[in-house]
Amino acid sequence: MNGYVRLKTADDIKRIRECGLIIHEIFSELRKIDFIGQSTWEIDSFVESLILKKGSRPAFKTVRGYDYSSCVSVNDVASHGIPSKKTVIKDGDIVKIDTGTVLNGYFADSCVSIISGTAEVETVRLASAAFQALLKGIEAMVPGSHSGDIGYRVESYVRAQGYSVVKNFTGHGVGFALHEPPIIPNYGEEGKGTLLQEGMVVTCEPIVTQGTGDLVILDDGWTSITADGKLSAQFEHTVAITNRGPLVLTSP
Repeated sequence: MNGYVRLKTADDIKRIRECGLIIHEIFSELRKIDFIGQSTWEIDSFVESLILKKGSRPAFKTVRGYDYSSCVSVNDVASHGIPSKKTVIKDGDIVKIDTGTVLNGYFADSCVSIISGTAEVETVRLASAAFQALLKGIEAMVPGSHSGDIGYRVESYVRAQGYSVVKNFTGHGVGFALHEPPIIPNYGEEGKGTLLQEGMVVTCEPIVTQGTGDLVILDDGWTSITADGKLSAQFEHTVAITNRGPLVLTSP
């Protein structure tokens, strides 16, 4: 995906933020729900209803071959969990909900991990590490830094907590489409990779696992699970790179 990067104007960034705040509101509503006994299909239906209610469209339905408004990934499903009536959430499950919106031709993308019901200490610790890794990555999103600086901060923090980052999937540019250049890996070397410039809008989206970070892609071609069956957590924000520092567009 690394190719020509289209920079965004201040007006573009304002419009992308409008998309992003819709996702924030959806996540706020999801946190109020008791997930236990709900299927991942029901969660996706709820997400879609809120997206449409806000006057926007599901960005994930712009992806060729994908027919849902979100990915709902439970426990050892690390990413791209396809919503299903057969997958029912149980007490203590960690549920990753990844979704995007389109409004007036602009796109935003974000992911949250929510623990259903009674949370085990280790599950809470994993989710906390994934969120803190996201924040560490965002700190490096300033003009003059490189994508490697983001990845280095993410992976260094995750390793210090005793976890691993998934290297199969990365952050990416977003705004005029759901997926744009450049690639933003969750690992890297300081001073290496794509030079960050004012006007870039990208996602940071670390997937953190208790085990090795190796994944297996299931036969459906979408669902990725941890190869060792360990739990995973993920958080994601859409961020604008500005001369005043990183501006998170999927949070107030």
